Amino acid sequence: MEEIWMRFVENLNDRVSGPMKFRLLLQPAMAAFFAIRSGLLDARTGKPPYFWSLLTDPAHRIDMLNDGWKSIGKVFILALLLDVIYQVMVLKFVYPGEAIYVAFVLAILPYLILRGLVTRIARKK
Repeated sequence: MEEIWMRFVENLNDRVSGPMKFRLLLQPAMAAFFAIRSGLLDARTGKPPYFWSLLTDPAHRIDMLNDGWKSIGKVFILALLLDVIYQVMVLKFVYPGEAIYVAFVLAILPYLILRGLVTRIARKK
């Protein structure tokens, strides 16, 4: 099990300096664009900050997840696809867990963080 984690960490480190490294900037930027757009819409419509509401409002959680997926789903799928292409080019093998992790970190995590922040900032103005 330890060798799997070592390979995982090593492969993640190699992505930073390997081919297709521009996607490590482009995909979070795309996620930020969609998060800002959705966060401003949330502020205009009076919705609560996104990530906090996901955690604290179970009655609307499914609707919020569907709304979030509509905004960021294509970016996540693109991040997943590009990581699979990277793995085939460099590693000559596909590790699905790594691809999902990388896609989550590059697309969904920035979206979750920024959407609520943008909503809070936009409301204060």
